[in-house]
Amino acid sequence: MNSFLDDPARYVFFTGKGGVGKTSLACATAVRLCRAGARVLLVSTDPASNVGQVFGQRIGNRIVEVGVVPGLSAMEIEPDAAAEAYRERVVGPVRGLLPEAEITAITEQLSGSCTTEIASFNEFTALLTDPGVMGGYDHIVFDTAPTGHTIRLLTLPGSWTDFLERGKGDASCLGPMAGLDKQRAVYADAVARLADPATTRLVLVARPQTSSLDEIARTSAELADVGMHNQSVVVNGVLAGPHRDDDDEEIDPIAEGFRQRQREALDAMPDALRRLPVETVPLRPENLVGVPALERLFEPAEASTASVHAVAGAPAPHTAPLSAPLSDLVDQIESDGHGLVMTMGKGGVGKTTVAAAVAVELAARGNEVHLTTTDPAAHLTDTVAGEVPGLTVSRIDPEEASADYRRRVVRGKGANLDEAGLAALDEDLRSPCTEEVAVFQAFSGVIHESRHRFVVVDTAPTGHTLLLLDATGSYHREIARQMGDGGRFTTPLMRLQDPAQTKILIVTLAETTPVLEAAALQADLRRAGIEPWAWVVNNALAASGTTDAVLRRRAELENEQLGAVRGGLAERLSVVPYSAEDPVGPEALRRLASGSASGAAGSGTATVEAMSS
Repeated sequence: MNSFLDDPARYVFFTGKGGVGKTSLACATAVRLCRAGARVLLVSTDPASNVGQVFGQRIGNRIVEVGVVPGLSAMEIEPDAAAEAYRERVVGPVRGLLPEAEITAITEQLSGSCTTEIASFNEFTALLTDPGVMGGYDHIVFDTAPTGHTIRLLTLPGSWTDFLERGKGDASCLGPMAGLDKQRAVYADAVARLADPATTRLVLVARPQTSSLDEIARTSAELADVGMHNQSVVVNGVLAGPHRDDDDEEIDPIAEGFRQRQREALDAMPDALRRLPVETVPLRPENLVGVPALERLFEPAEASTASVHAVAGAPAPHTAPLSAPLSDLVDQIESDGHGLVMTMGKGGVGKTTVAAAVAVELAARGNEVHLTTTDPAAHLTDTVAGEVPGLTVSRIDPEEASADYRRRVVRGKGANLDEAGLAALDEDLRSPCTEEVAVFQAFSGVIHESRHRFVVVDTAPTGHTLLLLDATGSYHREIARQMGDGGRFTTPLMRLQDPAQTKILIVTLAETTPVLEAAALQADLRRAGIEPWAWVVNNALAASGTTDAVLRRRAELENEQLGAVRGGLAERLSVVPYSAEDPVGPEALRRLASGSASGAAGSGTATVEAMSS
């Protein structure tokens, strides 16, 4: 039995970097608790949730029973649905009582991403505090969004409580402050429950990778600061040692490199995590979809390896024909002379590594390049890990951007205000919504810079990025409204929509959920008039030449997803083989870009494949 399941708390939160297996662990934990006779509610707060796919049924913004697991219910907090319900609660009571112009103004006030955030947050706090919900379940298991979003969610009770305590009842971007003020007691109750170790347990999930472990160490500290001290660590996806009947059997270099990188990461685990209960979960040779697979998740590594080894004599998996290395995509990017390149996708798929590899390759060819990130969890300097002539590395830090934005607003709007007016302006600027506006403005500056040199942007995980693009679209619509039909203007959104100025690289893994989410992201981008330029399938075992039994089985599963991407999702495609080498530092990043990374057997050199969209 894993320690994070021993004497489980009423509320169990799974958090960590995107792609580490939070959903699988949360679902498997919920199933395990139900099998022990408990009544469990499984809740996803991730905008990219796939809980429904795991259990093979539709799960939406309302609690539903999971038919295949007696005692289990589930819901997915859908941000758009929550925001629409929130708007209706505000507007509904006054519709027909106020003039239509005022109704339109209120609706417009409630159309931003801040409203989406607070609406989702209200759903979350209700689950923690509503006696009607609490009374129906022994445990509520939360499958949360990637780390940055989760920290925001779990600290919002305090943020909004503080804001309400300072506020004077004025309107904010969320609508009438009176509506928020009614939630004061609910928020305070949520803070108390999150901080109670007898009530709440936080499970920090990581892969056996340095960046992933460092990420949860930071998360642990930040959430301990808001009172969440009952924490456990789960290291997911640990590849077991070789299973050999013949001592002379050759060791697969890809698998050995895989294990070596994992060992180094675990040996370097931050001391703060070592002081917590730490469990490991073996790398599974199967997609974790369906109850039987979930029930096998906590099996020992030996059982996993033995079950795969039983079919070790099967034919080796088909090695997918490779598209060009990243350097061939860089050839086309460089031909424009300047421009914006953005890596997008689910957390944990390697956006930071791909962005760094593209930027380093461009700079190594003599170009001036600015590499930056909008991801609160990204650490570009750790990935580049060295000086590259012509390359500037930066980060759009939300706190710094917010502070700079507040200073500029006070200098502008505050120039002619009296003391009372300045105090009111200061209160308004301390709203948690200010950060969204500030990050958007910093992002707009980066887009403008790409008119003169190459700018490579490593974006935050999908949900966060779509909020940023939503803000970009809102700004575009407002400018268009102000300028009218005859006005000439260029907004950040228009630059993102122009393939001559912006090239979007959708980064994914050759796994079911990342590909589905990448396809959904592509659809969202197209609705905004932005056409993705290329797909990058990262860390492909199917292209690595591995002979290890577990990795080979996972490679077999990848081929179906590679076929789906080739079959119509990607116009241009690059497959980056899994490498035994950790892609850190300029030389390793250039080898990754060229497809010649150490241990990457069978890397291809064909020209970029053009696909029908």
